[in-house]
Amino acid sequence: MGRGKVELKRIENKISRQVTFSKRRSGLLKKANEISVLCDAQVALIVFSTKGKLTDYSSTHSSSMERILERYERYCCAERQLVATDSESQQEVSWAIEHPKLVAKLEVLQRNMRHYVGEDVDTLNTRELQLLEQQLDAAQKRIRSKKNQLMHESISQLQKNEKAMLEQNNKLVKMMKETNKKNKGAAKPYSRLSAFCTTKSISSSLNIREKVLQRSEQANLQAEVQPKTNSNVPPWMFTQIGE
Repeated sequence: MGRGKVELKRIENKISRQVTFSKRRSGLLKKANEISVLCDAQVALIVFSTKGKLTDYSSTHSSSMERILERYERYCCAERQLVATDSESQQEVSWAIEHPKLVAKLEVLQRNMRHYVGEDVDTLNTRELQLLEQQLDAAQKRIRSKKNQLMHESISQLQKNEKAMLEQNNKLVKMMKETNKKNKGAAKPYSRLSAFCTTKSISSSLNIREKVLQRSEQANLQAEVQPKTNSNVPPWMFTQIGE
């Protein structure tokens, strides 16, 4: 009967594992010698046991172990350089393809910027001019909306400051009244001074808020009444000049 197939796994028995290692190592060295002699091949074999014992073999008839290892290092280094060269060449090809695309995009962006400021519009046809006008109108609306938002925020902040000042003045008036109760002789000058400060601060804050609102309304009215023109200067620039 033939020998059954041996399952390849780690031998748990230490003695059996050592015996198997010795037998198979001898067979491996024999096979290496045979392929070296029969085929005139350069063979180098290195084996480390579990205890760290070294067993090596080299085809001494043609070269030594050091020469074979040097040849192996040169081969590996040349292969790595070849792979690196291939990757660099592929990257150069990709850059060569992407460069014209990026240059074309840059030219389009620069041309659009010149059109937005009213330059080089003589070469545009009617449809392109209408599209440019729509883009400028949309940009003007966004800018006006942002400006109104900032103005409303500033007005609300002024209202908060006004409220805080009123509260502070009320506290001061209350404190002064309490002081006047103790010092009746100095009550009238202090009360007049507090009333004057309160009236002055409220009137100044109201005047500031009314001026801000009037400027905002005038700017919006001028922007709406301003007629559209076919000149090279966009309509929204007249609003900025008017302000």
